[in-house]
Amino acid sequence: MAYANKSITARIEWCRQQSTQTCAPLDIAEWRAEAEGLEDALLHRDHTTQYQQGSPSVFERYALGLQDGQAVLRAAAVHQHVAPPVHQAGVERNASSDRMGDVNTRRMLGRTRRGKNTMGSVWGHGA
Repeated sequence: MAYANKSITARIEWCRQQSTQTCAPLDIAEWRAEAEGLEDALLHRDHTTQYQQGSPSVFERYALGLQDGQAVLRAAAVHQHVAPPVHQAGVERNASSDRMGDVNTRRMLGRTRRGKNTMGSVWGHGA
């Protein structure tokens, strides 16, 4: 679960960085809304009604962030409950903390709800 929190936090920071690299007020509002949606998922809040009264594109970005964050948290919770313990050199640890969980979470965060792969731009890999 800790990795899910770190992943969402990294994406929040990425959204904030993107908002500083654009000049269009609508783009800035969209990036900030997506970041707030991710924050709300982490904090188990929902400001959907607040965003519904504004720009449709800003609302969509808020909803995208909220839904993506909630999905990552749900996947991490399921993975934590079904992952068998891993024994490694006399130390027991949960399989959810190994590298495979990292890859799956990145893969999930690298997809938009339209199925467009954005992993290259999100994670700094060449597109």
